Amino acid sequence: MRAITYTEFGGPDVLTYGHTDIPEPAPGEIRVKVVAVGVNPLDFKRRYGWVEQHYPTTFPAVPGLEFAGIVDALGEGASGPAVGEEVFGWTRTGAYAEYAIAGDIARKPAELSFAAAAALPVAGETAQRVLGELGLKEGETLLLHGAAGAVGQVAVQLAVALGATVIGTASPANHDFLRALGAVPVAYGDGLADRVRAAAPQGIDAVFDAAGQNVLPLSIELRGGTADRIVTIADMNAAAHGVPFSAVSTPPEEARAGLAAHARLAVEGRLTVPVVATFPLAGAARAQELSEAGHVRGKLIIEI
Repeated sequence: MRAITYTEFGGPDVLTYGHTDIPEPAPGEIRVKVVAVGVNPLDFKRRYGWVEQHYPTTFPAVPGLEFAGIVDALGEGASGPAVGEEVFGWTRTGAYAEYAIAGDIARKPAELSFAAAAALPVAGETAQRVLGELGLKEGETLLLHGAAGAVGQVAVQLAVALGATVIGTASPANHDFLRALGAVPVAYGDGLADRVRAAAPQGIDAVFDAAGQNVLPLSIELRGGTADRIVTIADMNAAAHGVPFSAVSTPPEEARAGLAAHARLAVEGRLTVPVVATFPLAGAARAQELSEAGHVRGKLIIEI
């Protein structure tokens, strides 16, 4: 099968487009034919070896966590979607490939395109998980760093649906977009603390860092000097600030339920993750370069 692999840590140049063996499903496993793959910042962070303590790598590695595709083969005793059904979710063997062994998956609604479905798993699970870890409640105020990215967008929408006020940091070019999602946008950079205080004179109850741009000290300041109720998914130096780095995945049953719930919201138009660009499998390195550069408003998708 065609696939992207890498055998050492490094920049985009370590990614190789070529052929490798099709994975065979073990008992209880499901193999899928991948149609669309979501590109995530975690992909390039794993490629560099920056998150080995949370996501250890076995070489040769196939990048990619999330996909949408079609069930292709079932291992002995496998249950769930049947061969030929359209599904989306997570892979165990890497998504940048024509075939993969599925992890937690759900049936893809016919109303969702493969690209739209592939945009949901990582952003949806991460946003839901961190909001839960923060214990965000109706009437509270959330400071969300990196609000215009895919995870940030979903977190904005879920937090607003909870009845929370969201102060979202982003470049001015993304402010109208964030207002449309229900957030109060503020520009990042020098003077951010003053802008946040002006936007939220009631104070900040919780902080979700989806940007990783050394904003944890400022976040602690805005929380009154405490690291309580601050969570990052992007700052590798979190422990030095006493802030938890959220990397623990949701239990399988909850993950599958979350996939189905977020798909329903997307079909109903209540959860949007725009696909901003698509690439062929051979263009995976370019997709990761754009992801690493930042400033992507939505999802980058690889179509296979």
